[in-house]
Amino acid sequence: MELKNKTIIVTGASSGIGEAAALLFAAEGANVVLGARRKPELDSLVDQITRRDGNAACLAGDVTDETYSKALVEFALEKYGALDGAFNNAGIVGEMKAIPAMDTENWNAVIATNLTGAFYAAKAQLPVMAQQNSGAIVFTSSFVGHDNGGMPGMAAYAASKAGMIGLTKALASEHAADGIRVNSVLPGGTKTAMAGDDPDAHEFIANLHPLKRLANPNEIAQAALYLLSDRSSFVTGTALSVDGGMAVRLL
Repeated sequence: MELKNKTIIVTGASSGIGEAAALLFAAEGANVVLGARRKPELDSLVDQITRRDGNAACLAGDVTDETYSKALVEFALEKYGALDGAFNNAGIVGEMKAIPAMDTENWNAVIATNLTGAFYAAKAQLPVMAQQNSGAIVFTSSFVGHDNGGMPGMAAYAASKAGMIGLTKALASEHAADGIRVNSVLPGGTKTAMAGDDPDAHEFIANLHPLKRLANPNEIAQAALYLLSDRSSFVTGTALSVDGGMAVRLL
Protein backbone atom coordinates (compact mmCIF):
# COMPACT_ATOMS: atom_id res chain seq x y z
CA MET A 1 0.00 0.00 0.00
CA GLU A 2 1.81 3.04 -1.34
CA LEU A 3 0.31 5.57 1.10
CA LYS A 4 -0.32 3.40 4.16
CA ASN A 5 -1.11 5.53 7.25
CA LYS A 6 -0.33 8.78 5.42
CA THR A 7 -2.74 11.69 5.58
CA ILE A 8 -3.34 13.31 2.20
CA ILE A 9 -5.45 16.35 1.32
CA VAL A 10 -7.22 16.22 -2.06
CA THR A 11 -8.92 19.35 -3.39
CA GLY A 12 -11.37 19.35 -6.25
CA ALA A 13 -12.39 15.97 -4.88
CA SER A 14 -16.09 16.04 -5.73
CA SER A 15 -15.62 14.80 -9.31
CA GLY A 16 -13.20 13.93 -12.07
CA ILE A 17 -9.50 13.58 -11.34
CA GLY A 18 -9.93 14.57 -7.69
CA GLU A 19 -12.59 11.94 -7.07
CA ALA A 20 -10.49 9.27 -8.80
CA ALA A 21 -7.47 10.29 -6.75
CA ALA A 22 -9.40 10.14 -3.48
CA LEU A 23 -10.58 6.62 -4.23
CA LEU A 24 -7.11 5.50 -5.31
CA PHE A 25 -5.27 7.06 -2.38
CA ALA A 26 -7.71 5.56 0.11
CA ALA A 27 -7.29 2.14 -1.52
CA GLU A 28 -3.55 2.60 -1.11
CA GLY A 29 -3.95 3.07 2.64
CA ALA A 30 -4.14 6.86 3.01
CA ASN A 31 -6.32 8.87 5.33
CA VAL A 32 -7.85 11.17 2.72
CA VAL A 33 -9.11 14.63 3.61
CA LEU A 34 -11.39 15.80 0.83
CA GLY A 35 -12.09 19.36 -0.19
CA ALA A 36 -14.45 20.87 -2.78
CA ARG A 37 -17.35 23.30 -2.95
CA ARG A 38 -20.10 20.66 -3.27
CA LYS A 39 -20.74 19.08 0.12
CA PRO A 40 -23.31 16.46 -0.97
CA GLU A 41 -20.83 15.01 -3.46
CA LEU A 42 -18.08 15.02 -0.83
CA ASP A 43 -20.32 13.28 1.70
CA SER A 44 -21.19 10.63 -0.88
CA LEU A 45 -17.51 10.05 -1.67
CA VAL A 46 -16.63 9.72 2.02
CA ASP A 47 -19.41 7.15 2.38
CA GLN A 48 -18.14 5.27 -0.66
CA ILE A 49 -14.60 5.14 0.74
CA THR A 50 -15.61 4.12 4.25
CA ARG A 51 -17.82 1.35 2.88
CA ARG A 52 -14.66 0.00 1.27
CA ASP A 53 -12.93 0.06 4.68
CA GLY A 54 -10.98 3.19 3.84
CA ASN A 55 -10.47 6.31 5.92
CA ALA A 56 -11.90 9.60 4.69
CA ALA A 57 -13.27 12.88 5.96
CA CYS A 58 -14.36 16.04 4.15
CA LEU A 59 -14.66 19.77 4.60
CA ALA A 60 -16.49 21.77 1.95
CA GLY A 61 -15.30 25.19 0.87
CA ASP A 62 -13.86 27.35 -1.88
CA VAL A 63 -10.12 27.34 -2.64
CA THR A 64 -10.31 31.03 -3.59
CA ASP A 65 -10.84 31.73 0.12
CA GLU A 66 -7.51 31.66 1.97
CA THR A 67 -9.22 30.87 5.27
CA TYR A 68 -10.60 27.68 3.74
CA SER A 69 -7.13 26.39 2.88
CA LYS A 70 -6.06 27.01 6.46
CA ALA A 71 -9.19 25.34 7.80
CA LEU A 72 -8.63 22.28 5.61
CA VAL A 73 -5.13 21.81 7.04
CA GLU A 74 -6.39 22.30 10.59
CA PHE A 75 -9.17 19.79 9.91
CA ALA A 76 -6.64 17.21 8.69
CA LEU A 77 -4.53 17.70 11.81
CA GLU A 78 -7.53 17.46 14.13
CA LYS A 79 -8.84 14.35 12.38
CA TYR A 80 -5.63 12.41 11.77
CA GLY A 81 -2.81 14.21 13.62
CA ALA A 82 -0.53 14.81 10.64
CA LEU A 83 -0.31 16.07 7.07
CA ASP A 84 1.94 13.96 4.86
CA GLY A 85 0.87 15.11 1.43
CA ALA A 86 -1.52 17.19 -0.64
CA PHE A 87 -2.93 16.86 -4.13
CA ASN A 88 -3.92 20.44 -4.90
CA ASN A 89 -6.13 19.64 -7.84
CA ALA A 90 -9.04 22.12 -7.78
CA GLY A 91 -9.39 24.10 -10.99
CA ILE A 92 -11.66 25.56 -13.64
CA VAL A 93 -11.33 26.22 -17.38
CA GLY A 94 -13.44 29.35 -17.62
CA GLU A 95 -14.55 30.96 -20.88
CA MET A 96 -12.77 29.92 -24.06
CA LYS A 97 -12.40 33.23 -25.84
CA ALA A 98 -9.65 35.36 -27.33
CA ILE A 99 -8.34 38.00 -24.94
CA PRO A 100 -10.12 41.00 -26.58
CA ALA A 101 -13.46 39.21 -26.14
CA MET A 102 -12.78 37.83 -22.67
CA ASP A 103 -14.53 39.29 -19.65
CA THR A 104 -12.14 40.54 -16.99
CA GLU A 105 -14.27 38.70 -14.44
CA ASN A 106 -13.53 35.43 -16.22
CA TRP A 107 -9.77 36.11 -16.18
CA ASN A 108 -9.87 36.92 -12.48
CA ALA A 109 -11.96 33.84 -11.64
CA VAL A 110 -9.63 31.44 -13.47
CA ILE A 111 -6.47 32.92 -11.96
CA ALA A 112 -8.06 33.05 -8.50
CA THR A 113 -9.13 29.40 -8.57
CA ASN A 114 -6.21 27.78 -10.35
CA LEU A 115 -3.15 29.80 -9.41
CA THR A 116 -4.01 31.82 -6.32
CA GLY A 117 -5.88 28.81 -4.92
CA ALA A 118 -2.70 26.75 -5.34
CA PHE A 119 -0.73 29.48 -3.56
CA TYR A 120 -3.19 29.56 -0.66
CA ALA A 121 -3.06 25.77 -0.37
CA ALA A 122 0.72 25.62 -0.30
CA LYS A 123 0.96 28.54 2.10
CA ALA A 124 -1.20 26.64 4.60
CA GLN A 125 0.37 23.21 4.04
CA LEU A 126 4.09 23.99 3.97
CA PRO A 127 4.59 25.13 7.59
CA VAL A 128 3.07 21.90 8.94
CA MET A 129 5.22 19.77 6.64
CA ALA A 130 8.32 21.80 7.47
CA GLN A 131 7.73 21.22 11.18
CA GLN A 132 7.52 17.48 10.48
CA ASN A 133 10.58 17.74 8.15
CA SER A 134 8.70 15.70 5.55
CA GLY A 135 5.90 16.01 3.04
CA ALA A 136 4.93 15.99 -0.62
CA ILE A 137 2.79 18.44 -2.56
CA VAL A 138 1.42 17.83 -6.06
CA PHE A 139 -0.37 20.44 -8.17
CA THR A 140 -2.56 19.72 -11.17
CA SER A 141 -1.22 21.92 -13.95
CA SER A 142 -1.84 21.12 -17.64
CA PHE A 143 -0.07 20.56 -20.93
CA VAL A 144 -1.76 23.83 -21.94
CA GLY A 145 0.53 25.63 -19.50
CA HIS A 146 3.70 23.94 -20.76
CA ASP A 147 6.36 25.56 -22.97
CA ASN A 148 4.82 24.20 -26.18
CA GLY A 149 1.21 24.08 -25.07
CA GLY A 150 -0.32 27.31 -26.32
CA MET A 151 -3.96 26.75 -27.28
CA PRO A 152 -6.19 29.42 -28.91
CA GLY A 153 -8.94 30.79 -26.68
CA MET A 154 -7.39 29.46 -23.45
CA ALA A 155 -5.22 32.38 -22.37
CA ALA A 156 -6.51 32.60 -18.79
CA TYR A 157 -6.32 28.84 -18.26
CA ALA A 158 -2.89 28.62 -19.90
CA ALA A 159 -1.52 31.51 -17.84
CA SER A 160 -2.80 30.01 -14.60
CA LYS A 161 -1.41 26.56 -15.38
CA ALA A 162 1.96 27.93 -16.53
CA GLY A 163 2.08 29.89 -13.30
CA MET A 164 1.55 26.67 -11.36
CA ILE A 165 4.62 25.14 -13.02
CA GLY A 166 6.65 28.16 -11.95
CA LEU A 167 5.19 27.91 -8.45
CA THR A 168 6.12 24.23 -8.34
CA LYS A 169 9.75 24.90 -9.20
CA ALA A 170 10.10 27.80 -6.79
CA LEU A 171 8.57 25.91 -3.86
CA ALA A 172 10.64 22.81 -4.60
CA SER A 173 13.79 24.92 -4.39
CA GLU A 174 12.68 26.83 -1.29
CA HIS A 175 11.63 23.79 0.74
CA ALA A 176 13.97 20.98 -0.26
CA ALA A 177 15.95 21.55 2.94
CA ASP A 178 12.71 21.06 4.91
CA GLY A 179 12.30 17.54 3.53
CA ILE A 180 9.37 18.62 1.32
CA ARG A 181 9.01 17.60 -2.31
CA VAL A 182 6.87 19.67 -4.69
CA ASN A 183 5.84 18.51 -8.16
CA SER A 184 3.11 18.97 -10.77
CA VAL A 185 1.20 16.65 -13.07
CA LEU A 186 0.29 17.95 -16.52
CA PRO A 187 -2.76 16.07 -17.81
CA GLY A 188 -3.85 15.98 -21.40
CA GLY A 189 -7.52 15.79 -22.34
CA THR A 190 -9.33 13.78 -19.69
CA LYS A 191 -12.84 12.34 -19.46
CA THR A 192 -14.26 14.64 -16.80
CA ALA A 193 -17.18 17.03 -16.50
CA MET A 194 -14.75 19.81 -17.43
CA ALA A 195 -14.43 18.22 -20.88
CA GLY A 196 -18.20 18.46 -21.45
CA ASP A 197 -20.39 15.74 -22.92
CA ASP A 198 -20.32 16.46 -26.67
CA PRO A 199 -19.11 13.27 -28.43
CA ASP A 200 -17.88 15.25 -31.44
CA ALA A 201 -15.83 17.53 -29.19
CA HIS A 202 -14.40 14.49 -27.41
CA GLU A 203 -13.42 12.94 -30.73
CA PHE A 204 -11.77 16.17 -31.87
CA ILE A 205 -9.78 16.52 -28.64
CA ALA A 206 -8.85 12.83 -28.63
CA ASN A 207 -7.47 13.10 -32.15
CA LEU A 208 -5.16 15.92 -31.07
CA HIS A 209 -3.32 13.38 -28.92
CA PRO A 210 -0.79 10.99 -30.50
CA LEU A 211 -2.46 8.20 -28.48
CA LYS A 212 -5.78 9.19 -30.12
CA ARG A 213 -7.89 9.03 -26.98
CA LEU A 214 -8.72 10.92 -23.79
CA ALA A 215 -7.32 9.87 -20.45
CA ASN A 216 -9.42 8.26 -17.77
CA PRO A 217 -9.25 10.24 -14.50
CA ASN A 218 -7.62 7.26 -12.79
CA GLU A 219 -4.66 7.48 -15.18
CA ILE A 220 -3.93 11.00 -13.94
CA ALA A 221 -4.51 9.92 -10.34
CA GLN A 222 -1.91 7.17 -10.77
CA ALA A 223 0.69 9.79 -11.67
CA ALA A 224 -0.22 11.84 -8.61
CA LEU A 225 0.04 8.69 -6.49
CA TYR A 226 3.60 8.15 -7.72
CA LEU A 227 4.60 11.73 -6.87
CA LEU A 228 3.06 11.53 -3.39
CA SER A 229 4.52 8.11 -2.59
CA ASP A 230 7.99 7.16 -1.40
CA ARG A 231 8.70 5.71 -4.85
CA SER A 232 9.39 9.27 -6.01
CA SER A 233 11.60 10.12 -3.01
CA PHE A 234 14.28 11.71 -5.25
CA VAL A 235 11.83 13.62 -7.46
CA THR A 236 11.11 17.29 -6.82
CA GLY A 237 10.53 20.38 -8.93
CA THR A 238 9.29 18.38 -11.91
CA ALA A 239 6.35 18.95 -14.23
CA LEU A 240 5.29 15.42 -15.15
CA SER A 241 3.47 15.18 -18.49
CA VAL A 242 0.58 12.70 -18.45
CA ASP A 243 -0.78 13.95 -21.72
CA GLY A 244 -1.05 11.16 -24.26
CA GLY A 245 1.90 12.59 -26.16
CA MET A 246 0.66 16.16 -26.54
CA ALA A 247 4.05 17.59 -25.56
CA VAL A 248 5.65 15.55 -28.35
CA ARG A 249 3.02 16.63 -30.88
CA LEU A 250 3.54 20.29 -30.11
CA LEU A 251 7.34 20.26 -30.41
